[in-house]
Amino acid sequence: MTARAVHVRSGQGAGGSWELAYASPHPRLRPGVISYRGIRLAMDRPRRRLETPIGASTLLLGFEGPVRISRAGQATDTLVSVYCGPTTTPAVGEHGGRVSGVEVLLTPWAAFTLFGTPQHELVNRTVDPDTLPHALGSPLGELSAALAALPGWAERFELLDDVFSQWWKAGTPGSERVARAWSVLVRTGGAIPVPRLAEEVGWSVRQLENRFREQIGLGPKAAARVLRLQRARRLLARGQTAAETAALCGFYDQAHLSGEFKAMTGCTPKEFSQARQAPGPVSPAADRLSGEATSLVLPARPADWSGPDAHFSKTRRAG
Repeated sequence: MTARAVHVRSGQGAGGSWELAYASPHPRLRPGVISYRGIRLAMDRPRRRLETPIGASTLLLGFEGPVRISRAGQATDTLVSVYCGPTTTPAVGEHGGRVSGVEVLLTPWAAFTLFGTPQHELVNRTVDPDTLPHALGSPLGELSAALAALPGWAERFELLDDVFSQWWKAGTPGSERVARAWSVLVRTGGAIPVPRLAEEVGWSVRQLENRFREQIGLGPKAAARVLRLQRARRLLARGQTAAETAALCGFYDQAHLSGEFKAMTGCTPKEFSQARQAPGPVSPAADRLSGEATSLVLPARPADWSGPDAHFSKTRRAG
């Protein structure tokens, strides 16, 4: 078995107990498979979070407890395991207090290879992973059950390495130029102009747009928006002012930053920063990307978790 560093954080108190385990995928899977995170929550009440768009696809292989996901203008999904491709809109995720599983972050082009599904079909959607085809054919529910049966996080992450390696070898080959273009976008925080990006990989803008639609889901301009806002959230969380952040991230001005921020998170930069700093219920930090500001804890519903959904516009603010 390959030696790996697994970092575990846990806690227990009046509100219940929690455990988070973090590890990097095997080097042969990187940079396509970004990270593994094990989750075990046994809380005394429901938990709700607002999740903002990030430059990654998310696969949650659940062991216990469903997660309910709401996105403006869409039907609510209640699933134990979840796949979410690239998004440009926020979502609210909630659960009854007990949930466990492994969350895998993938670059969108790696998700295309593993699942073989044109990524534009999955943009701004949440789906049951069992509905996604993959090269070896068995339902992902079987993988979730196999992971749950193992004694610890290290063994679970080792199994994921083995399974993803098999899928990768048998999967749909992606374009090296798409992967390179995505890497450039990430490295520049979405600041590179699309024509220059196309020139960088030797394609026309139309070719780049078509390949991004297939293997990333978002077009290069939309992908750049997400990555630019992701960098802005990171800078704001580190104490940069909105004016400084707008200039550093390539927004026209502070108003442009605020408009983009609200469109993709549901709140202004000031509201987001204040909500991140506001005291809330005792629970572990659950940002999907290490060192990134990707989520907000939302107030618990006054009604039981099984009750009807409130409209997204009523829940998008926290604090």
